[in-house]
Amino acid sequence: MRRSIKARSSFLLMIDIQERLLPAIYNKDEILTNSVRILTAARQLSVPSIITEQYPKGIGQTVPELKELIPEGTNIIAKTEFSCCEAHDFSDAFLNLNFNSGTKDTAILFGVESHICVLATAIDLQEKYNLNVVIAADACGSRTEQNHKLALDAMRSIGCLVVPTETVIYHMLEKAGTPDFKALLPLFK
Repeated sequence: MRRSIKARSSFLLMIDIQERLLPAIYNKDEILTNSVRILTAARQLSVPSIITEQYPKGIGQTVPELKELIPEGTNIIAKTEFSCCEAHDFSDAFLNLNFNSGTKDTAILFGVESHICVLATAIDLQEKYNLNVVIAADACGSRTEQNHKLALDAMRSIGCLVVPTETVIYHMLEKAGTPDFKALLPLFK
């Protein structure tokens, strides 16, 4: 399976970073900072996204700091399933990415909770869609540090590429000195 992270063949899947859930996550500030970085880079590099919200009626919507970065027309899928792939509208959203933007064979995942929805989704993306799965580890989290670490180990063991947000963004950029590189460099200063 291919292991590179290219903007042209990737899409983002932001999982359940919501108003009533994020405050309970142990590394919430780091998750929020790195999620802002990823969404900002995706906008700059025209990487499409799918956003999910777990039971938004009870848990709330995507946190405002991230919601304002989501491009208009992005699919925001309400779900009750733990795997995003099982959500009613996921298949159509994924197919639209492939038909509208060229073939996408790499899913970049970030969100909460690592040991529940992120892990279940990573497994299904590999098994059902035969995708390369990249986990932006420092943009994911759980209510406990141990659950987060165990989930990262599990995802690594099934073949996911588990890396920091900075790695994801620099690999999507591919090289320094470009206008995109100069635009995104302030994210890491």
